[in-house]
Amino acid sequence: QVQLVESGGGLVQAGGSLRVSCAASGTFFSIDTMGWYRQAPGKQRDLVAGITSDGNTNYADSVKGRFTISRDNTKNTVYLQMNSLKPEDTAVYYCNADIRRFGRIYDFWGQGTQVTVSS
Repeated sequence: QVQLVESGGGLVQAGGSLRVSCAASGTFFSIDTMGWYRQAPGKQRDLVAGITSDGNTNYADSVKGRFTISRDNTKNTVYLQMNSLKPEDTAVYYCNADIRRFGRIYDFWGQGTQVTVSS
C-alpha cells in the first residue's frame, strides 16, 4: 500500500509564511508528478502547484511569486513554501502524487492539512 502523509499546516497571520510537507511511503517503483491542491469551504479543489520528477514546476496564477514547490526525491517528499499569505489562501491543502507500481501509474491523495490565514 502507498500513503501520502502531510504535515505543517496551521494558523498564521496575513503576510506570514508556512511550509507544508508531504511524504510518500509504501511499496512503489517511482514517483512522477507531485502536486498540491487546495479546497476552501464550498469551493472545488483546485491545483496550487505541481512539480515533475525532473523538477519542472507550474503554479496557479493566484500564488505565483508567493509560493514555491520543491521535492526531495531521496526522501519521496514534496514541499510547498508559502510566503506573503493572504486570508484567501485559507483552505485544506491536499498532496497528490502519480506513483508507479507494478507497471502502472496510480493517483494518490493525502488526507489534507488545514491552512488558516487570519486578517
